[in-house]
Amino acid sequence: MACPFFMPTERAGDIAFPHPARLPLGTSWRGRCSVAGHEQSVLDHKELEGCNLGYAKSCLRLPKERACDAVRFVVVSDSGNSISLQFVLETGHLPAAHGVLEYDQRLRAWISSHSDNRIQKMAECFLQSYLDRKCP
Repeated sequence: MACPFFMPTERAGDIAFPHPARLPLGTSWRGRCSVAGHEQSVLDHKELEGCNLGYAKSCLRLPKERACDAVRFVVVSDSGNSISLQFVLETGHLPAAHGVLEYDQRLRAWISSHSDNRIQKMAECFLQSYLDRKCP
């Protein structure tokens, strides 16, 4: 589960995880914190581990009041023409919200997207990792 305040920007092959394909976004990512007042913060390797793995309770930037603690994605269908991703927002290790996002592979466009730019960006990164593993 990725931290809900993580805004991934690029793959981070130099951050060592035992099984990168099992990470919440399909691989490790660099990015920035989207917590108000910390958007310009440069994240070090240790912080990026928490961002990539979610439930970053030790992060000093984590707002006390937040909609969720982590975000999880899974591919629920891949017809070859479209891909459906299910997302789950978790609070206290329990589902708080969920939904399905649809991507049209022929149009290379999202048919349905998430209204929160952070969640949508994570979905795009997850999808990119999935497609890269599917068609190396």
